[in-house]
Amino acid sequence: MEFFPRVVFILPLFGINIPVTETVVVTWGIMAGLIIFGYVAGKNFERIPHGLQNVVEILYEGLEGLIKSTMGEGKDGFVPYIGTLAMFLAVANLIGLLTFRPPTADLSTTLTLAGITFVLTQYEGLKRKGVTGYIKGFFEPLPFMAPLNVIGQIANPFSMAFRLFGNILGGMIIMGLVYSVVPVLIPAPLHFYFDVFAGVLQTFIFIMLTMTFVTMAAD
Repeated sequence: MEFFPRVVFILPLFGINIPVTETVVVTWGIMAGLIIFGYVAGKNFERIPHGLQNVVEILYEGLEGLIKSTMGEGKDGFVPYIGTLAMFLAVANLIGLLTFRPPTADLSTTLTLAGITFVLTQYEGLKRKGVTGYIKGFFEPLPFMAPLNVIGQIANPFSMAFRLFGNILGGMIIMGLVYSVVPVLIPAPLHFYFDVFAGVLQTFIFIMLTMTFVTMAAD
């Protein structure tokens, strides 16, 4: 088991050799799989759902209800982003079951996802409050708390990224140690906790934090 993702191949581009790691390759594979799934699932929608359409509609309605209960009414515009984020994270966290290295066990992946949420949070705050209201928000409830409010905003994406990265990498390391000591029987039930339960739980926590931070920025 390697702590850092290994380099799969070197991509020469404009005279520069760019190392492409297994994190990037697995991420490309997940993206391709989700795009194909989206095309197949959505190409023949009918008025009366059946088969795969039933599953897609149940997932959509569940996500829509979660967004409404967390962010309030009129937030349907966030369904595509939260839904895409949830699907990518769920697959990325669980892909270790197929012996691939989870992309979320790489800090660059989790920092990128948390960075996108951070940009969305700041954009939503500016859009809802305007420039004056956005800046004024850092001086509330008392003006001397402005530095703490700024630090809090900057710390949010780092806390999200390190929480997800640490949990997924920690589970991967523990499973690697278990396999090195007891390679048969014992690891099977542990996969349910460290891969399935932790993967789904961390996906849920990440999207809940995203919705919470966006809602707080807009209020």
